[in-house]
Amino acid sequence: MAIAKKAVVWGLFAGGGTLTAFIYPALIALFLLIATGNVPAGLQYEQIHTFAASWVGKAVLFIVLFLSLWHAAHRLRVVAHDFGIRKDKLIANAVYLVATLGTLMTAFYLISIS
Repeated sequence: MAIAKKAVVWGLFAGGGTLTAFIYPALIALFLLIATGNVPAGLQYEQIHTFAASWVGKAVLFIVLFLSLWHAAHRLRVVAHDFGIRKDKLIANAVYLVATLGTLMTAFYLISIS
């Protein structure tokens, strides 16, 4: 029995969309607090670096960025189709290649944090 590739892509798209819908509004609120100079005690550089340097922090950051990249890639593919670009294979290869490169770069940079 062949494995359907669409199920994998749709799963990443749905997971990324759900995660993005829950996480990014909170991140935007936190960045607005930081931009106005109201930095909460837990968001100081030292605390964030300590979180990002731990394996749990690296895993959380990787999952958030990985799913967001794949959600955006699939969304761009659908938007290109909606705009009348009918070269679906070319668009799919391009956006998923960028998502793959972004995922690899995310893994590389997260591993290099010490």
